Amino acid sequence: MSVDASHTGSRRLLARLRDVMAAGGSAQKKLEQVVTLIAAGLEAQVCSVYVKRAGEVLELFATEGLRRDAVHVTRLRVGEGLVGTIAAHARALALSDAKGHPSFAFRPETGEEIYLSFLGVPILRSGRVIGVLAVQNTRRRAYEEEEIETLETVAMVLAELVAGGDLISREESRQVDGIGMLALRLDGLKLAAGIGIGQAVLHRPQIAIDRLVSDDPDRELVRLQDAVDEMHGALDSMVENTEGEHRDILETYRMIAEDAGWLARIEEAVASGLTAEAAVQKVQSDIRARMSQITEPYLRERVHDLEDLANRLLQHLTGGVRAAVDLGATNGFVVVARSMGPAELMDYDRDRMRGLVLEEGSPTSHVTILARACGIPVIGRARDVLDRVETGDPVIVDGDHGQVFVRPAEDVQVAFREALEARRQHQEQLAALRDEPATTLDGVRITLSMNAGLLADMSHFPEIGADGVGLYRTEVPFMARPNLPGVDDQATLYGRVLDLADGKPVAFRTLDVGGDKLLPFWDAGDEENPAMGWRAVRMSLDRPALLRQQVRALIRAAAERELRLMFPMVSEVAEFDDLQRLLDMELERASGLGWPLPGPLKVGVMLEVPALLFQLDDLLQRVDFLSVGSNDLLQFLYAADRGNARLAERYDALSPASLRLLRDLAARCDAAGVPVSVCGEIAGRPIDAVALVGLGFRHLSVAPSAVAQIKETIRSMRLDAVTGYLDTLVHGTSNRLRGRLRAFAIDQGIAI
Repeated sequence: MSVDASHTGSRRLLARLRDVMAAGGSAQKKLEQVVTLIAAGLEAQVCSVYVKRAGEVLELFATEGLRRDAVHVTRLRVGEGLVGTIAAHARALALSDAKGHPSFAFRPETGEEIYLSFLGVPILRSGRVIGVLAVQNTRRRAYEEEEIETLETVAMVLAELVAGGDLISREESRQVDGIGMLALRLDGLKLAAGIGIGQAVLHRPQIAIDRLVSDDPDRELVRLQDAVDEMHGALDSMVENTEGEHRDILETYRMIAEDAGWLARIEEAVASGLTAEAAVQKVQSDIRARMSQITEPYLRERVHDLEDLANRLLQHLTGGVRAAVDLGATNGFVVVARSMGPAELMDYDRDRMRGLVLEEGSPTSHVTILARACGIPVIGRARDVLDRVETGDPVIVDGDHGQVFVRPAEDVQVAFREALEARRQHQEQLAALRDEPATTLDGVRITLSMNAGLLADMSHFPEIGADGVGLYRTEVPFMARPNLPGVDDQATLYGRVLDLADGKPVAFRTLDVGGDKLLPFWDAGDEENPAMGWRAVRMSLDRPALLRQQVRALIRAAAERELRLMFPMVSEVAEFDDLQRLLDMELERASGLGWPLPGPLKVGVMLEVPALLFQLDDLLQRVDFLSVGSNDLLQFLYAADRGNARLAERYDALSPASLRLLRDLAARCDAAGVPVSVCGEIAGRPIDAVALVGLGFRHLSVAPSAVAQIKETIRSMRLDAVTGYLDTLVHGTSNRLRGRLRAFAIDQGIAI
């Protein structure tokens, strides 16, 4: 069957379905008429619709060809049988011999034993499976791709009927707890710190589509292209009118909007007989359902961007574009959403936005990065929060502890308001320390730098009061782009970072990808232990052109300014020597071209692999500085995956083994005259920072939000007292030192 013939047949079937939908009668009656039409249109002996009910059960609601008395009797669990398999994976299933499939489950009451071939597709609504549509034939036949697409398009139309609330009450599968006025506490993932109190605003950007089937596909394609052009123009305007920390993320978002593959799929759906609006909704629902099976964080987060774009495109198609979300007279509000794109956050009045709660979300998503830059607390992975919160409900977002309180009692609200006021006063006190040095009470100066990875982190650098940037993660812009950034783009970015640092030192870590940080344009393959696999300098040494281009860009960006270059995940001195040779080649090239060279150039290494400790003396003769990546170093030291929840609290950085290792490292670097810093998470926790300084570290680099707190901690401690107390702890065997160190700090009046 040709593509044109397939589209003609699909449009004819959709037109007949449209007439059924527009006619009167109950939803059940319409469903019974629909299955008859589909069976005839696809030349099938059987057409059946299963609807998903509460308890993950699929119930036969209508059939043409199977026994009618099986309707509302036959049920399958999600994952059970062919229908359950389709629902579990949200993917079509086409079989010439259904009985031979391992998931086949026979239901004698249906009379389906005489049918051999089977084609089923999920009925999707907002990316979630709400039912299954299936056809069957008595003879073996291989269903063609065009037939599968036709059935998927028909399922798109059926989704409106199934989700309408007449077949199954919308409340049937609603969570029981949290309904009504009962107070509710939800646990989630801490994405951005802070406390926010306000009324709930449910972010449900779905646009009602009245017309699903088109009469004129060519006209719909013109409407689609006009809407796409309008959307691109609006995004261009948004980017041009955005300054500072948000612009680089919106630039990436705009590039995603130009994804030709996404638009081509929508155009194909229009050609099959759907309106432009229905085509956008169908393609996005299909993408979301398929991507729900993928665990890679970067790819899952890009789905959120595509959902945002789909909603914007629908607004342009329906004429419902608004410059900002209308919140009426709401003073402070908390946005509750399944997911969001970065531009959607920009639609809200961020001066009144007190918090963001997401059913999904991750620390690296664009919306999280933007919210964090705006000082908005964010909780992610708050399961089923949209089903448990009503518009206008009072909500408390505790971003410090990953908790959401819905309809809290008055005493709880009062307690949080007091905590919020105390936090505000404390922030004012910390702000007063901005220009003060991080010096202990007994006069020891500690260099306190910050970690960064985007221009968003650098935009407030002057107000943070850091001594420099101890770790600039250069891989973040690579991960946020659909393709490899060129030397010119990189040089512009790095130059801007140095400009914003305004003469203070910046340590650029070369590309550290692999493991849990994957590039969208580079398939590194599957690895059994990615954290210990092909990543960081291992990848750079195998693909030297990538590293050389990055180093070339950094040299151009520095242009007679100081450049600090830091190589991650070095395991042997020989690796550092190979990296140094690549660097020397780029310096020679730059000199030959007459480029101004960095002045001075300092080269260092991230100490993350314990093996390097056994070559430390040789390494210290070669490097200008060392930086401890405590996150990786400690997980390798204890052979404990830091992402494993069961091990999260098992091995403490303040245990004797860690303390001895770190104290010895600080002493050996001091003896060699090589500065050593700690840039991992432990440096940003007050108790751990006290221990690090007491162990001999004089350089710490922490998250921007932690600079003021750690500075206050350092300025309130007396170094000689801390060092003396640590001497009594490091030689023991107890792994419960944190509580003892905390009690000591409180007794000494150290601000923790």
